[in-house]
Amino acid sequence: MEMKGLYLLKLVVVMAMVLGGCRGDVNSFRDCYGKCFIFCMIEPDKSLCTCTTQCLKECIFPSLPPKTTTNSMSTIHHHHPHAQNLAYCKLGCATSLCSNFSKPNNPDGKNVESCVGSCSDKCTMSYSSSPP
Repeated sequence: MEMKGLYLLKLVVVMAMVLGGCRGDVNSFRDCYGKCFIFCMIEPDKSLCTCTTQCLKECIFPSLPPKTTTNSMSTIHHHHPHAQNLAYCKLGCATSLCSNFSKPNNPDGKNVESCVGSCSDKCTMSYSSSPP
């Protein structure tokens, strides 16, 4: 009975997130991360670590397919000399510093988004001082 109640609670949360995503800027990192995290955590074989890592990757690289290939990253590299390094710097920083905000029943998108923004600033400063 308790398992059924937990499933129903998760279903209600997902529905609220989906319906809530219909308002405002649905393309923000916070929306992307929150939806990805909730849907990921519903899957029985996924862990907190797996979901935070997967969703950080998917939302930091929103234009890439979920399984990033070398060719996809090469395309990014041609647009800006440090774009590939910047993207991986941001992902590494976010995975290291931002994944601890999320809990199994709360993605805490606001704090994760703020932390990822801080990583973006740090990486941008690091690569903007490097020659192309």
